[in-house]
Amino acid sequence: MTASRDPGLQPERTRLAWRRTALAMTVVTMLTVRLALHGGPAELVSAALAILGWAAAVTLCWRRATGTGVSRTGGRILAVVGLTTAGFALLGIALVLRGL
Repeated sequence: MTASRDPGLQPERTRLAWRRTALAMTVVTMLTVRLALHGGPAELVSAALAILGWAAAVTLCWRRATGTGVSRTGGRILAVVGLTTAGFALLGIALVLRGL
């Protein structure tokens, strides 16, 4: 006997995961901007790149989390979010090492 799967739980978990991703990117972006306010040109460039990456990824995350975006699982959407997430992970590590 196979257990029936509740199809309502998986989309909810997916929406929550997209929202957590957007929230984590927002936090790292704000910390990068904070660092740029008191830093030099390198920090300013990293903050500008963080804001651009944040805007692109949050737009995609919002569309996926609310169900208004493309529901494809492959292609450029996940590649962009994956690369942006990896970039934000590196920024987060840099922020931790700087003591922020």
